[in-house]
Amino acid sequence: MVQIKIFLLFSVLAILLVFLGGLIGYVFGDILLFTTIFLILAIGLNLYSYFYSDKLALRMTKSKLVTESEEPRLYRIVKKVVSTVNISMPKVGVMETQIPNAFATGRDEKHSVVVVTRGILNMLDDDELESVIGHEVGHITNRDILISTIAATIATMISYIGNLVLFSELFGGEQRNNNAGILLLVAAILIPIGAVFVQLGISRSRESNADITSVRTVRKPDAMISALRKISSVKAPPAFGMGSRRRGENIGAFSSLFIVNNFSAHSLMNLLSTHPTLEKRIADISKEREKLGI
Repeated sequence: MVQIKIFLLFSVLAILLVFLGGLIGYVFGDILLFTTIFLILAIGLNLYSYFYSDKLALRMTKSKLVTESEEPRLYRIVKKVVSTVNISMPKVGVMETQIPNAFATGRDEKHSVVVVTRGILNMLDDDELESVIGHEVGHITNRDILISTIAATIATMISYIGNLVLFSELFGGEQRNNNAGILLLVAAILIPIGAVFVQLGISRSRESNADITSVRTVRKPDAMISALRKISSVKAPPAFGMGSRRRGENIGAFSSLFIVNNFSAHSLMNLLSTHPTLEKRIADISKEREKLGI
């Protein structure tokens, strides 16, 4: 099932990328050349995302791997959670920002990374942090970490190309055919939005599943609810995650990897959120708590 999802994800996002290349080729008069270039780009990007998804996520979020001597409390909690699900110890990283959050990435259990921000380490008590780690380890055991990182990678690339085309048409497209220019402008706007909607379908279900997995393994639903409320109460400044060059703030499409998407304070981004609402997540956790009798 996981392999089928990965294949479909590869296909849909690659098609979007190749379609954008075809439109660019139409405007410039060489559809075959640009379609071929973008097809090669899509294949290369998929392969890179598959084998280096963990390194890519760490680089894009400016996260750093840490040792047990550097972060003993974090390691102790990760080891405790991992021992309950019987998987290999993932690598552990810290993202140096005071915005509380966490994410997991990697292509499989043996190549996984759990990252938390400095803000979440400072904000949460041990039970709350254990529940958050349970959520991230849940992504690993549910085998959805690769899918989300691939989606974020290709969506980021499509957005970058779309922005480049949009900028080119707005400031340098006056000599081209008007109809072709309009078509390319529309595509440059709509195709990145299409990539976002692909992420929506992936991320919302995975976050709910990871919440439930945390409740089942860590068995601290109240701590999970408390952690989600605390994390959700802190919103990043408007520039955060939108290409800011300050350390740790170039999040972009990789915000979909985090336990809570608090890296955008914009109403439009909230409307197109890759995460379920806080109320729905709490309701799902409460239902699972009743089911388990804890």
